[in-house]
Formats: sequence, structure tokens, C-alpha cells
Amino acid sequence: MTSSKVESNALNNILDEMVTVVIKSKDEIFEIGEQSRKEYEQVEKELEQVKRDTVKVIETSDELEKKVNKSRVRLSEVSKNFDKYQEAEVKAVYDETHKLQSELFVLREKEEQLKNRRDELERRLLSISNTVDRAENLLGKISVVLNYLTDDLQGVYDELESAKEKETFGLKIIDAQEEERRRLSREIHDGPAQLLANVMLRSDLIERTFRERGLEEAIKEVQQVRQLVRSALYEVRRIIYDLRPMALDDLGLFPTLKKYLDSVSDHSGIHIKFTSRGQEERLDSKYETAFFRLVQEAVQNAVKHAEASLIQVHFELRMNQVNILVIDNGKGFDFEEKEKSSFGLIGMKERIEMLGGTIQFKTEPQKGTKIVIQVPLKN
Repeated sequence: MTSSKVESNALNNILDEMVTVVIKSKDEIFEIGEQSRKEYEQVEKELEQVKRDTVKVIETSDELEKKVNKSRVRLSEVSKNFDKYQEAEVKAVYDETHKLQSELFVLREKEEQLKNRRDELERRLLSISNTVDRAENLLGKISVVLNYLTDDLQGVYDELESAKEKETFGLKIIDAQEEERRRLSREIHDGPAQLLANVMLRSDLIERTFRERGLEEAIKEVQQVRQLVRSALYEVRRIIYDLRPMALDDLGLFPTLKKYLDSVSDHSGIHIKFTSRGQEERLDSKYETAFFRLVQEAVQNAVKHAEASLIQVHFELRMNQVNILVIDNGKGFDFEEKEKSSFGLIGMKERIEMLGGTIQFKTEPQKGTKIVIQVPLKN
């Protein structure tokens, strides 16, 4: 068995044990929650009964208190007019009053006990409710952890593979930088350098043409040389623009995007429609550069590969977020197939990741492509 397989098995075994412990803990917490719910229902029923008993006792006490008050008034009257009543009558009034007071005292004691029991049950209900809430909260957190362990990780070894992919991506970046240098070298050699070499040769011919064929022919030669110089200047500006548009620093993102898209449309013959929402204001330099490159990469991909007749670029600038849509009506592509091999797509995703945003590619063969970019703006 290879070392990588041993590491993978060991890591997955550890994870399996962790998942088992977490599932067991989840079951125990669930059981606690269920027991607490049952206890809550029982206590709630008892509390309702205690409340009903309390109400009855209070009502009975109030009625009895009225009788006691009447009996006291009667006893007071008898006491004041003691000589008018027989001893048996006085004793009967006294006994009745004492009896009613004793009954009222017992009822008041019972009322106090019921109220204390009611308060105790309410506190207990609150405590049980808190236990249920904590159990549910813990279950939610454990579910998240369990989902992460079972679904998101799918084996820690996958994370190692991801690290390898990032290492591969870094090597791709280095390769891309070298390829970009080679491309620039070829473009300068085949473009401006060749044109300037022709200018040098043609400039040597101007004097000879003037001597041999006259002023008119010499002027024509000068005009041709001027055209060569213009072409060389255009090529130099194009190369500089690809490296970093100077207008981005001078004019900002929106004018530079419009100028770039118009230029691409003119050279490619593809209709490119640009729309924007929100106030077209200057952004931080890092955002302007990133957004320009994202749009540039998306549009160039459509121009080179999509065989589209229409490309739409929608730019929405909100207070705290930028939304960009790049849509073409081209032939589309198989995203899963291209995702791992296309440096352009990988580069766009990495750039978005550094900005803390999201990017979605919605495409199918023969159904065009829609790229959705969302980036939060941080002050």
C-alpha cells in the first residue's frame, strides 16, 4: 500500500470515529430534549390545575371573608348588648365567628401554598424551556458539524488534493507569466520592431528617390513612411493597453470599459452592448483593475471561443456591492470539462476569491454563456 493511501485511510478512520462520537452525542442530546418536552407538558398541566385551584380557593376565601365580617359585626353587637341576649345565644354567635375565622385561616394558608406552588411550577417551566432551547441549539450546531464532516469534507484527504491543486495553479501562474513574456516578445518583434525596421529602410530610400525620381515621388515615399510610423505607434499602444490601460488611471473604470468594448467590437465585428446602473464613480484602484480584467477575460473568451454575434455586459454599482453580468449568444461549452483545464476560468475564480466575491458560470453547449459576478465593496 502506498504512503498516500495509508495517510488517506488513517485520516478517514479518524474522521469515522469523530462522526460516530458526534452522532452518539446528537442522539443523547435529542433524548434529553424529548424528556424535557415531556416533563414540560406534565408540569404545564399541573400548573394549569394549580391555577384553577387557586382561583377557586380565592373565590371561596372572598365569600367566606364576607361571612366572617358579617359574623364579627353580629358578635360586636351582641357584646355591646350582652344583657339583652341569652348566654346560649352569645356562645353560638362567638362559636360561629370563631369557626368561620378558622376556616378562613385554613383557606388563606391553602391559597398561599397554591400560589407558592404556582410560582415554583412557573420557574420550573422556564428552566425546562431553557433546557429544551439549549438542546435544540446544540442539535443545530452538531448537525452543522456533522454535515461538515460527512458532506463537505468527504475525507480530509480531499483537502490535501485541494492543496495540490493550488500548488498546480501556482505553477500554472508561473507558466502563464513566462508565456505572457514570450507573447509580448513575439508581438513586439513581429509588430512594432518590424514596422520600425521598415521605417529605417524606407527613410534611406527617400533621399535616393528625391534625387532619381523627383520631389513628387519623394513626398509619396514620405507619406508611406508616415503610415508605417502610425501603424507602429498603434501596435505599441495596443500592447501597452493590454498590459494596463493608461485610461484606467486617468479616466476611471467606466470610460475605459466603454472604450475597450468599442475597440473589441470594431476589430471583431461582434456587436457588444454595454449598460450600467448606479452612479458611474471612481473606485479604489484595486477594484477598478480587477473589474476591468474580469470583464476583459470574459469578453475575450467569448470573442475567441463562443462564435457569438452578440455580447452583453451589464455593470451595476451599488453602495456596498458590484454586480457584473457578461452574456453571449454563442455556442456555449461544457463547464465541468473546461473548469480544470482553462487557465482563464481558474484565474477569474482566483481573482474573485481574493476580492471576497462570488462568480457563477451558467452555460450549456449551443445555449450561450452567462457569467454572474458579485463582489462586496469594502471601505
